[in-house]
Amino acid sequence: MNRKRKTKIIIYFIFIFLLVITISGIFLPEKLLEADFKSKNLKPSLSHLFGTDWMGRDMFFRTLKGLSISILIGLLASSISAVIAGIIGVMSGTLPKWVDNTVLFLIDLFMGIPHILLLILISFATGRGIKGIIIGVSITHWTGLARVIRAETLQIKNEFYIKTAKNFGKSNLYIMRHHIMPHIIPQFIVGLILLFPHAILHEASITFLGFGLSPEDPAIGIILSESMKYLSSGMWWLAFFPGLSLVFVVILFDKLGENIKRLMDPYSSQE
Repeated sequence: MNRKRKTKIIIYFIFIFLLVITISGIFLPEKLLEADFKSKNLKPSLSHLFGTDWMGRDMFFRTLKGLSISILIGLLASSISAVIAGIIGVMSGTLPKWVDNTVLFLIDLFMGIPHILLLILISFATGRGIKGIIIGVSITHWTGLARVIRAETLQIKNEFYIKTAKNFGKSNLYIMRHHIMPHIIPQFIVGLILLFPHAILHEASITFLGFGLSPEDPAIGIILSESMKYLSSGMWWLAFFPGLSLVFVVILFDKLGENIKRLMDPYSSQE
């Protein structure tokens, strides 16, 4: 079995696993998330895999619901951010020099401010909640991918067929749509997937700090924030399993992006 086939198997497995988590969390019956004071503060067991909290809520189902919320928010926010990065990166590489200078200034400006601080400010200014997180992540996570797409665009711009198209009188917009954008699709797809882990982690971070989702939502950030009050009493499972599950999902998204990048590389995929 060559590397290409192994990479495809890994991609299929990760994709299906993440899809199952997302769908299971979306369609999880509300009854499984309800409080049961007869079963509160139970340690992990076969009947409650992640234990129960101080209200008797099953932590496995709360974690599953929280992960699905984080994945959906991460998918939407990173998709918007990737589209912004793609448009700005291509514009920077094809339009006049002053546009490129403006884009580079904006990239340096956004990258000069700590992500978490900028996220908190944007989320607070837009009313917090899901809307605030999506807007915040979308606005703050486009810079890295925009740099990659800009560099790729500048490289393609110097190719012979681009100069030939200009000699035939084709406009920058025509060249952008028909000659440059089809070539940056692989970088765009890989960059989009690699944005997911950052979006999910930052969503959990600002929710943990109280600037994200509302307390009634079973998000991972809310779960971890609430569990801090009970760790000193020995209820370690309230933070351990949700935190470990979040890290595991983030690693899976990162591995998914790496393997798709490897699959798109014509040299490494055939080894």
